[in-house]
Amino acid sequence: MRPGSGLLLLCLAVLSACVSYEPRQRVPTLALSPDTVVLATNTGAAAVPGVSFGLTGAINESDSLTNISILPGIRVRAVAPGGPAERAGIRAGDVILSIDGTESNHPDVLDALALQTHEAQRFEFEVRRNTTVFMAAVEVTPVTAQQAGPVELYRADPVLLRAGFSTELLQDPAGNRISGARVVRLFDDSPLATASIGINAIILAVDDNTIESAQGLVTTLTQRYQPGDNVTLTVSQGTNIRYQRVDLWHPGRKLSRLSLWPLFRYESTLSPDQTRLSVGDLILFSLFSYQRNGAEREYNVLGLFRSASDYGELIEE
Repeated sequence: MRPGSGLLLLCLAVLSACVSYEPRQRVPTLALSPDTVVLATNTGAAAVPGVSFGLTGAINESDSLTNISILPGIRVRAVAPGGPAERAGIRAGDVILSIDGTESNHPDVLDALALQTHEAQRFEFEVRRNTTVFMAAVEVTPVTAQQAGPVELYRADPVLLRAGFSTELLQDPAGNRISGARVVRLFDDSPLATASIGINAIILAVDDNTIESAQGLVTTLTQRYQPGDNVTLTVSQGTNIRYQRVDLWHPGRKLSRLSLWPLFRYESTLSPDQTRLSVGDLILFSLFSYQRNGAEREYNVLGLFRSASDYGELIEE
């Protein structure tokens, strides 16, 4: 061995001992759904019978902060886009003086009228906007009509396989009923696309663990595996059944720490989002140091010259 080889190997060993990595991005936490999900608690009928005027009313208080008083009418605080009130030309800030000739000074009048109306009807709103008073015809329809409830599309695994699945019932050659998870959607960077597993392929097992439903597949992957793990999927596509090795999605890794004291020291973390670099650590100060905390950056030379950028300021008005 050459005389300098031992020193070189020692330096490399020390350097490697001061190197560490962390995921390039944080892995999201996935809340799992149960196998059976109730998406709506009713049959599609409106929870509250009646009509909707498409506006939010409030007591008409004066705009003065020194002399607060209640003025006639109902002030419109918000108008639903595309609702009856907007179609009639009513805007936020308007004041409703009367409805069908009856003076209205409290928003409860609107709520009661909406609940008592059970058929399509036209109301004449007398409305004031600044100093202009006009008539607005508000046409409403009942909201008690049946409405189609939400329909489940698929179960999604947005992390490890990055795909959507639906439960599929099949029969094996012996006539026995089996189930699996059919691929119905592939998200960006899906490992299934890399493994040539496309739409309509049916996953029957993961590492010889039988899959009984789409949610079963998502739950198995989330609870038993980590990003970057390698799994064997039993896949049925057409009339063929094959075993396919798949590398689960991995966020990648980045250098989080590199140190060779006293020459330099580098540290970077995702949470909190920080980066630190020091060159020439002389214990009391460094020849050069750099620190980033979010968007804030700070440079320091010899402990004497300091520069900072993108620092937020709190300004009292």
